[in-house]
Amino acid sequence: MTLIKSISGFRGTIGGQAGDNLTPIDAVLFAAAYGTWLKNQTSDQTIRVVIGRDARISGPMVSNLVANTLIGLGIHVIDLGLSTTPTVEIAVPLEKAQGGIILTASHNPKQWNALKLLNHRGEFLSAQAGAEVLALSEAGIFDFASVDELGTHTHDDSYLSKHIDSILALPLVNRSAIAAANFKVVVDAVNSSGGIFVPALLDALGVTQITKLYCEPTGHFPHNPEPLPEHLGDLSNEIKSTQADLGITVDPDVDRLAMVCEDGSMFGEEYTLVAVADYVLSKTPGATVSNLSSTRALRDVTEEWHKQSYAAAAVGEVNVVEKMKAIQAVIGGEGNGGIIYPESHYGRDALVGIALFLSHLAEKKCKVSELRDQYPAYTISKNKIELTPNVDVDDILTRMARAYAHEEVDTTDGVKIYIGKEWVHLRKSNTEPIIRIYSESKNAEAADALAKRIITEIQAIIN
Repeated sequence: MTLIKSISGFRGTIGGQAGDNLTPIDAVLFAAAYGTWLKNQTSDQTIRVVIGRDARISGPMVSNLVANTLIGLGIHVIDLGLSTTPTVEIAVPLEKAQGGIILTASHNPKQWNALKLLNHRGEFLSAQAGAEVLALSEAGIFDFASVDELGTHTHDDSYLSKHIDSILALPLVNRSAIAAANFKVVVDAVNSSGGIFVPALLDALGVTQITKLYCEPTGHFPHNPEPLPEHLGDLSNEIKSTQADLGITVDPDVDRLAMVCEDGSMFGEEYTLVAVADYVLSKTPGATVSNLSSTRALRDVTEEWHKQSYAAAAVGEVNVVEKMKAIQAVIGGEGNGGIIYPESHYGRDALVGIALFLSHLAEKKCKVSELRDQYPAYTISKNKIELTPNVDVDDILTRMARAYAHEEVDTTDGVKIYIGKEWVHLRKSNTEPIIRIYSESKNAEAADALAKRIITEIQAIIN
């Protein structure tokens, strides 16, 4: 059983002892800390918070606890009910709310839940703001409202259509081309809220042939909910058996997007952003951003194909958004299938990604596998080195950066070393004595070989 408290929010497993897991007591504590932080940020007499949840079994319980805690602080709650992370992000500024909470543990298994915290722009809290909320939760001193000053609880189920309408209004979403393509699509929504939102979006885009696989929002995930190739066998088989044009899968809170080709092969969640960025850049030239552990293919497509600038950000959505704003990027995201399109909002949004991807595919008039083959071929290898607690990880990273000073080295987040068109990214864990080693090359064998070389060099430093 686990409880993780960090500047990015609070997540844990349901049940067990308070303080060790995400129990009702912990949910109330964290909601109270966030509500108190909001009250400290503004002189507004009326404070509004938007909440929404994915379809996890624990969702209604946690949502009620959070909502009533906020009400007890005198905060007015706008409850979207079953929703998605990007939908809540969009709702916060539209409702002129001071903040928002998404109740979801993203791709974690069903026993997990979490509170994801948003600011008044509908964006994740900064590191500083997150630290302030965390400090308030640890102090545990809260001033609740008197009976005459309690907040209110209103329900709003209009944001499914509002979110879809906002996507249809995006200039680069080519609904007529999508409808004319007559795509046959299979959707795997892992029995969460994507089972409602994705088919509704496809219908609005003019897609009439939709096969729903695991689209009942029961919270009983039929497989590991992270949209990785090893978890998508059923989707792949369904595509082949129905002779569909493509498969679409999202994680439980619909901020990550992966595609499967018409032959059942994986498009690769790393390449979701690459394809969407290619489309966006072809229409609106500008800069792109991804995190340091994402595929080089985005950099190649940006710099070599479209003659635009690319920048890498530290791992984490907050960092990617910060970098995108700094350089006014037209598209960005993360290699985990996260698409951030500022024309819509600054948050990972699988629904926006679907609309842009299908627009791209419809205009290209090719098969999904043919589209994938057009992009630079890279493979990422993910490894780690387990260390003894007394090893100075920072010193190791410094020495590795020094050893490769003749190459392009980025120390924004750990150490990333570019060796020709290969790269290796070394990051230390904040929770355990390990170094994560991500490497990328032209194929799996070369990526693994690069990782093994770096591991050998690190071990030589240690010994």
